[in-house]
Amino acid sequence: MKKILFALIALVAVLGLSAQDFTIVNGTEPTSLDPHAVEGVPEHRIYVALFEGLTINDPRTNRALPAVAESWSFSKDYKTCTFKIRKGVTWSDGVEITADTVVQSWVRKMDPKNAFQYADLPAMYIEGGMDYLEGKAGPESLKIRAVDKYTFEVKLVGPIPFFADMVSHYAFAIVPMHAIEKYGKDWVKPGKMVSNGPYVLSEWKPQEKVVVVKNDKYWDAKNVALKKITFIANDDINVGYNLYKSGAADWTEAVPLELMDEVKLRKDFHVAPQYGTYYFIYNTTRKPLDDPRVRKALAMAINKDDLVNKVTRGGQIPANSLVPPSTGYTPAKGYDFDPAAARKLLAEAGYPDGKGFPTFTILYNTSSAHKSIAEFVQAQWKVNLGINVSLMNQEWGTYLDTRSQSHNFDIARAGWIGDYLDPSTFLEMFITGGTQNDGLYSNPKYDELLNKARVTSGTERFQYLMDAEKILIDQDMAVLPLYFYVTQNLIDLDKWDGWYPNPLNIHPWKFIRPKK
Repeated sequence: MKKILFALIALVAVLGLSAQDFTIVNGTEPTSLDPHAVEGVPEHRIYVALFEGLTINDPRTNRALPAVAESWSFSKDYKTCTFKIRKGVTWSDGVEITADTVVQSWVRKMDPKNAFQYADLPAMYIEGGMDYLEGKAGPESLKIRAVDKYTFEVKLVGPIPFFADMVSHYAFAIVPMHAIEKYGKDWVKPGKMVSNGPYVLSEWKPQEKVVVVKNDKYWDAKNVALKKITFIANDDINVGYNLYKSGAADWTEAVPLELMDEVKLRKDFHVAPQYGTYYFIYNTTRKPLDDPRVRKALAMAINKDDLVNKVTRGGQIPANSLVPPSTGYTPAKGYDFDPAAARKLLAEAGYPDGKGFPTFTILYNTSSAHKSIAEFVQAQWKVNLGINVSLMNQEWGTYLDTRSQSHNFDIARAGWIGDYLDPSTFLEMFITGGTQNDGLYSNPKYDELLNKARVTSGTERFQYLMDAEKILIDQDMAVLPLYFYVTQNLIDLDKWDGWYPNPLNIHPWKFIRPKK
């Protein structure tokens, strides 16, 4: 590990950091730089540098700010949203972006032949989207159109007043179709990629770094201060922390659990509530995990207070629901720590004192923090239920394939940070057949309630969502919530301006600048 650390520090030193260069320890190697093919936080940070959608996130509130669209408006029933595209906005190669560019991009995202993760996010909310995504109709079914060169219109399945917030997400990314058609899958490589964000791709050395430099053709280039950003690919928390401490990085979330007490004393350590949940996914198709009694027993056998107070120790909040507390929304009740009730349920399922219960595996992506959490849960289930659990770690890309593509797991760790500030961003994941539904959960009543929520508004909509979560958690325990996240960032705010703690931990690069 030390050799890797010294090599990375030397690497960054060679880069010749200046006041306008910024380096982030970005976690794992990105699975792709194609905005339509990604699904993780490391990829999202790079996306925000290279690309820009119709809107972007406000750095303080995460609500929508104008981006490629200079403005937008809703019909009275909030079922139609019309975006006005800025005139003269171009790709980094000078090709203009128009309303038709947006149409073609969204058609590509939802094209069933591409089988992109997250394609169901736009498809569920755009009229005709699910018919197209499921192959029941062609792209003409999509109710999106270029009214004229600079006016883009989308018809929605119901009243969605937060739609402008949603489209800042990379599931709604605008992509350079002309470059994709020219280069195919190679379009994301340096020298071939064109982008429309504040930065362009300069260098991509797999397993090492991604480097982006300022895009002079960006519509708001005059307000972009950083000249270069280096994204270090590293998922070793100790290495990441030491890179930051040494001055070789300007921002990291890499906080070793064993050093948490030390880190919490630092002035440059920033903790804030986050709209996200750390949880385990049950593969609900595998015995004995297909039995809700077993899933509930496993949930009640974990002392989550001990987990956050003795293991994670970063201010996390024990969670019994999937959706974090939200204004106007009452989360599911879930199940508290109750080993006696857990043992009773397990006995009712046919495994008294854990006898006859098969050994199964917890899958997690490589990280000392995830390992510590999995080891804690493993010990809890052994002591409180008498069952044996093995652990398996995989690097990020392999882990995502195992969890999301082959579904070849028993229980897998997962974390979800809201894509936007609404409970539906959590609950929509578990729709039958959804691209994020890695545990293959299915309940027709749950699906029905979410479908109703999409076409209603106000308190009635929230009631549908709350009733759906009661089915997901209280009735079926389809996922196992462990704690609600807090953001944990190391960044010197005496040195950097334009970076603010916020509930989604999204920090658009165009706002970050050296402090004067």
